[in-house]
Amino acid sequence: MTADGTAQEPLTGSGSGSGSGSGSGRPVRGGWVGALSLANLGVWVGWFGPLQLLLARQAELLAPDHKASALALVTGTGAAVSMVANPVFGALSDRTTARTGRRIPWVFGGVAGGAGGLLVLARASSIAGVTAGWCLVQLALNAAFAALTAAVPDQVPARQRGLVGGWLGVSQVAGILLGTALATAAGTVAAGYAACAAFAVPAALPYVLMRRDTRLDPADRPAFRLRAFLAGFGIDPRRHPDFGWAWLTRFLMNLSYSVSTMYLLYYLTDAVHYRGDADKGVLVLTALNACTLLATVVVGGIRSDRTGRRKSYVVGSGLVISTATLLLAVWQTWTGAIVASLVLGIGFGVYTSVDFALLTDVLPTAEDHGRDLGVINIANALPQVLAPVIAAPVVARLGGYTALYLLAALLALAGSVLVRRIRSVA
Repeated sequence: MTADGTAQEPLTGSGSGSGSGSGSGRPVRGGWVGALSLANLGVWVGWFGPLQLLLARQAELLAPDHKASALALVTGTGAAVSMVANPVFGALSDRTTARTGRRIPWVFGGVAGGAGGLLVLARASSIAGVTAGWCLVQLALNAAFAALTAAVPDQVPARQRGLVGGWLGVSQVAGILLGTALATAAGTVAAGYAACAAFAVPAALPYVLMRRDTRLDPADRPAFRLRAFLAGFGIDPRRHPDFGWAWLTRFLMNLSYSVSTMYLLYYLTDAVHYRGDADKGVLVLTALNACTLLATVVVGGIRSDRTGRRKSYVVGSGLVISTATLLLAVWQTWTGAIVASLVLGIGFGVYTSVDFALLTDVLPTAEDHGRDLGVINIANALPQVLAPVIAAPVVARLGGYTALYLLAALLALAGSVLVRRIRSVA
């Protein structure tokens, strides 16, 4: 028992193959889900305040003649750091033997480090400084995010994962909305970064202080061998085909989303010719998207849990996402952007909760949840690296925003089709 009387979970489970991440078997309670979601909210605020507005504005201030390429450099480099950091910190948390548990030290340390990186960004006066600060934010917040996501297969039984995935989806959407709101309301770029940092650390404290975590006995920790540690990240899709297909479908969906949202501010100013404050326009679209996403994210997860079906919900949500990006391609007006944002929220609401539950059902091993989900999270980070490489030339030379959003629609459609190749999940 912990100091507050909450039972601390021992490390259990040694199965391999699909669905090995079976959790403790006991239902999780609302207080723990709420604390986990609040900590996740803080991470997303730390990410999306910068990604939605602050980095774009900073690039525009520091390199006005090359704002798109400067933003691509900053976000692409940060995403490359994220792509490495998430699986590495996830694997390190798998091996952590702290008395507080395997995940909690990385949650607190990661959020504190992320707040420090945001303060570095607030003082940056060059694109090089912005890049360094954003890399620090990505490095630290990915440590926290890897530990938070690994806590779900550690402790949540399969029959509740759609529900928990839904609430994590709520915190993700709320983080995007709140991060955008803080960045907008702060007034200046530096104040926006400070506001996001000030929110992130307190948001993690309830989860940390609850001290409900899985523990690894030092005697059970395998000896560290660098070659074996690195080899563990190379999960063979031939041995674990469902894991491979799940990774690919998430990659395609996230690439579609990254391509769609990376230049949203510039889309409003350059394609829609929005007459008002473009920052507030992004906030309005984000809020509308959040409304429909919040209306579907928990409901979608609960219905998936009750029916025991995952793939049909992912397929349907992918088709809705494709429809939304097609609207952005062909209806480049403020009204069109509003309608597309509402439709996109419906699609991503269902996708966010159900796909996360599906992923936890196909993890290869029970002992390495942090590592395996870290490998999955490469499918979140790699699109951020590739999106600017793809989007910048498409916008500049290959058809502009119409071509960009048609590409996003095709990517989402491909992801929704390929999820049907997963065999072990209904």
